[in-house]
Amino acid sequence: MNEPGSLVFPWQGGGPKRSTILRLTWLALALGGCVTDEPQQTALVPVPNAAFTAMYGARADERFPLPATEIGGVDPRYFRQEVAYPRAEPPGTLVVDPGRKFLYLVREKGRALRYGVGVGRAGLAWSGSARVGRKAEWPRWTPTAEMIAREPDRIGPWRNGMAGGLGNPLGPRALYLFEGPRDTLYRIHGTTEPQTIGTDVSSGCIRMFNQDIIDLYGRVPVETRVVVLPASEHVEELDGPVAQSTPSSVGDEPHGKGRRTVDG
Repeated sequence: MNEPGSLVFPWQGGGPKRSTILRLTWLALALGGCVTDEPQQTALVPVPNAAFTAMYGARADERFPLPATEIGGVDPRYFRQEVAYPRAEPPGTLVVDPGRKFLYLVREKGRALRYGVGVGRAGLAWSGSARVGRKAEWPRWTPTAEMIAREPDRIGPWRNGMAGGLGNPLGPRALYLFEGPRDTLYRIHGTTEPQTIGTDVSSGCIRMFNQDIIDLYGRVPVETRVVVLPASEHVEELDGPVAQSTPSSVGDEPHGKGRRTVDG
């Protein structure tokens, strides 16, 4: 039986069966004239732990019922999990590491909640210290003039804005970062493209899995301090794959329910 938080691989405990399947696959390809000398093995993707699958499940309670996020091909390091936090920011601070594609919510006793993110061009264009100036549920999205010029056919129709909904690229929640009274135009938001989490993308700022931005939104109030690191500076030194934490360590209810928020 697998330990909680461990990955379950389809071939575990089935060595002979897997060999038989590979031989049959090679035979079928050979008969079809698709191989020369050696059979080709298809890359096998780990099956996410059931608790992570539940974490990214459907949210029927949302204003626009949110479907489950397909996470079968996602690197496990980008799932929401609690990790050791080596820096000195106080608890409650948000720290964005755009180079490593992580966002941290600092907790007590040297710990943090870590979320995987996708980083858009605007997400790499600014670093420094800011605050969450406002929050929005199912926010309205208005593309910039640069985005419209780059993709006029696809984005042009939304030059006057797109109402919140499942097709809105900001997803179900957004956090807007300010320096004093000035809007930095830096956003932390959801996405309609979950496959881009953990990657650099052409547009936008910092995108998260929709279930993760909902979770984060419930934990941080307006005026939360946010530190955005330069792309060359990192919270963790990662030499290889990050071990998964047990989901139960991060599955508690978000703080801040019932706080007043500002719609976008």
